[in-house]
Order: sequence, then C-alpha cells, then structure tokens
Amino acid sequence: MRKIGFVVNPIAGMGGKVGLKGTDGMIDEAIKRKAKIVAVKKAEEFLSHLKNFDIYTASHLMGENECKKFNITAKVVYKSKIPSNSEDTKNACKEFLKYGVDIIIFVGGDGTARDVYSIVKKNVAILGIPAGVKMYSGVFAFTPYEGAEIINNFEGFEEKEIMDIDENAFRKGEFKVSLIGYAIVPRHEKIQNSKGILPNEGKEEIAEWFIDNMESNTIYIIGGGSTTWEIKKAIGIKGSFLGIDVICNKKILCRDSDEKCILKNLNRKAKIVVSPLGGHGFIFGRGNQPISSNVIKKVGLKNIIIVATKDKLARLESLKVDTGDEKLNERMRGYIKVITGYNESKIMKII
Repeated sequence: MRKIGFVVNPIAGMGGKVGLKGTDGMIDEAIKRKAKIVAVKKAEEFLSHLKNFDIYTASHLMGENECKKFNITAKVVYKSKIPSNSEDTKNACKEFLKYGVDIIIFVGGDGTARDVYSIVKKNVAILGIPAGVKMYSGVFAFTPYEGAEIINNFEGFEEKEIMDIDENAFRKGEFKVSLIGYAIVPRHEKIQNSKGILPNEGKEEIAEWFIDNMESNTIYIIGGGSTTWEIKKAIGIKGSFLGIDVICNKKILCRDSDEKCILKNLNRKAKIVVSPLGGHGFIFGRGNQPISSNVIKKVGLKNIIIVATKDKLARLESLKVDTGDEKLNERMRGYIKVITGYNESKIMKII
C-alpha cells in the first residue's frame, strides 16, 4: 500500500468542550461559544508518526496545511472552500478515487465517516482519526498516534460498521442511532468496535451505592449515559441524560455543562463520575469532551470514579482514554477500580 488519500474536517470536534454534543449544523453556535479547532492538532499528531507514503489531499486546513507543517510532500487534488463543509469532504474523496488511492484517511467524527462512506462505499478502504464529539462507528483508530501505527503496520482488511446519531435528538437527550453501512478498514486490534446498546441490569445498585457514599460540600462532575443517568435520578436532580452535570450537596450547579462552566465551579474538592462507552471502553474523549484534560488535572486522578455494569465490562477487554493530552493519557494508564454494583467492583486496565 503506497497511495493515501488524506482529508481533514476542520470543524470536527469543535462542539465538544462547549457542550454542543456535535458540530453538524452548529458551527456558528460553536464559534459564538468561542470553540477552538481540534481536528488540526489531531491530524498533525497522526502525520508526525506516519512513515513515507504518496499522499493526496485537499487544500488549506483540509490536509494541505498540516502536511506542509511536517514538510510532507502531498499532491493537492481538490481545492476546498473556506470555510469547508461536508460537500468538500465528499468532493475530495471523489478526486482521491480518480487517483487510485489504496486507502482514505479522514480526520473527524461519525458525520465525516458518513460523508466519506457515501462516496467510497466498499471501493476503497478507509480509516478514521478520531477528532469528533461522537464516534460510534467501528472505523476509528483509538488515537491519532495509533492511527499512524495502524497504517504503518497492518495485515489485511475487514468490514466494520458505519454508525451515525441524530445530533438534534442527541442534544435533546434522545439516543437515535442508525446503521449507515459496512466499510472496508485495515484489520488491526487498535481500531475500535462500533458502540453497542447494553442492558440496564445493575445500574440501580450502582446508583444506590453512589448515594450512600456521596460526600457533603464536594463537587461532583457527572458524565452522560444510561448508567450515570440512574445516579442522577437517584440524587433527584433534573440532569441531562447525555450531557455533563455539575452538582454539590445534591443540588445542580450546572446542567448540560461545557468545559468553561465546569472549571468555574471547581472551587473546592471535586470528583469526576463517568462510565465507559460500551463497545469502545473509552472513559474520556468520546462524548464527554467538556471533562477536558484541564478539568481532569485540576480534579486529580485519585478523584475519578468509574461506574459500569458487569455486563458492560464483560464485553470490554480494557478501558481507554483520549484526552488530547498524551502526557495525561500516559499518567492515567494502568489499573483502576470500576464500581459494578453495591459494594462490588472490578479492576480494569486502562491502555
């Protein structure tokens, strides 16, 4: 394999830290909330570890600029608009196919995966470098670094699901996921599986344990998902099913919070409560970006509480982190206790 099509969705992930749960159709609001571009950094991290290949890309921030930063010679085969949009991603992929690329690497989230797949189908392999807010498809490398490792060293291909979530429903706390199709991806252990929907058994016991172990005058930053939703219901707050809620003494301080609001409320002892994403095992970096590396470092690693049902953990070989700060990721790797029921726990490894 020598020819790579490389395309970056510059707006992917911008809605994460500012609490938008995605950027599809929300770029103006993301900018209004002073969101920062994150996909470019992810693209650069991937390229910094990539071996020599013939790269075909799009202009400006869709690939050209990132390649230039590392003095990578890349053939620009599509001139994108500024700012770019999903049609630019699709048009770039059409050009890549004309040049006979062996694989298309895209930097983005599920929306970008959907756009790429709509053009390439099963005609060429694809691989996603995670930069979006939500990544439920089974075509993403765990991290940009591991994305480069996959391209540098892999054997063979397999089919993986392209999934997508209705972002408008997602922002309202509704989970509507659909299967878009099956893409060809490199066969490698560091490509995530698509997210599954898991049973509810054990979540009420976890919530009961949490209530009995809450500390007064302590800030709790509680992530989204069905397990943490049981905790929020048990506390008695009108929290967000999929968003981040900040509470203290069983009163909500910030509902569906962004990073800025979380940091503003960290004026005393605090704890983070999250549940791993089913099918992936990510505890940070997938859907809970408001709990950023800055938040984690300020709260402290010893104040992280992981909760998950036994059924969910049985489907996971390990837990994963992708905070955007590789030094922090490395500090977090190792073993951690996961609460699985009332006074029940399991030790899991973070890789």
